[in-house]
Amino acid sequence: MTPPHVETVAGIRVVRDDLVLGGTKARCIGALFGARAEYVYASPAYGYAQVALGYAARAAGKRATVFVAKRRERHARTREAEAAGARIVEVPFGYLSVVKAEARRYCAVSGAALLPWGLDSPAMIDALASVARSVSEQPDEVWSVAGSGVLSRALQLAWPRARFFAISVGAVPSAGRATVLQAPERFEDDAREPPPFPSCGNYDAKAWRFIRGRATPGALFWNVAA
Repeated sequence: MTPPHVETVAGIRVVRDDLVLGGTKARCIGALFGARAEYVYASPAYGYAQVALGYAARAAGKRATVFVAKRRERHARTREAEAAGARIVEVPFGYLSVVKAEARRYCAVSGAALLPWGLDSPAMIDALASVARSVSEQPDEVWSVAGSGVLSRALQLAWPRARFFAISVGAVPSAGRATVLQAPERFEDDAREPPPFPSCGNYDAKAWRFIRGRATPGALFWNVAA
């Protein structure tokens, strides 16, 4: 896969993985595929991993199954995951704990492989770090959004001498040595001060208000998806 496209926006170097189908996670989720034919993920309705799994599984000739809470109307990302080839299993009254339990139960019966929550695994972190190392110029300061913190930890592996900032959009992430800042919006709400380029509203876009106020010129922001 080609290295990330980086462009400068308002003095910040931005990794434009919004230009990649399925975003950054789609680049690397194949590192979690093995010999099994089907891969399963328990996703929040707003999550982007479901989209990445759909695209990556299709490219690898695997089956993707996404468990998600049933809603009156499917979230746009669930619809995109289905359009990319994922089978969607809606769980009624689906608190996330229930969605995860249903996914585990399905895998125990079907023999499908359950992907880890947040795609948090050494293989995924190594794959993300390898992509980061292909960026032409090593940054001194790096900004990203952290759900699980997997991306920030991978970037720290790739660029051990850089300073890191991670914007938490939900529960406190496992973000390694990054300075963690909490986004004021609820996870399900879109960013109130989004960047001037396509960015996932309830995720990456929430970093921009902090970057505008605190980032040093030439800092790098990793925009995971649109």
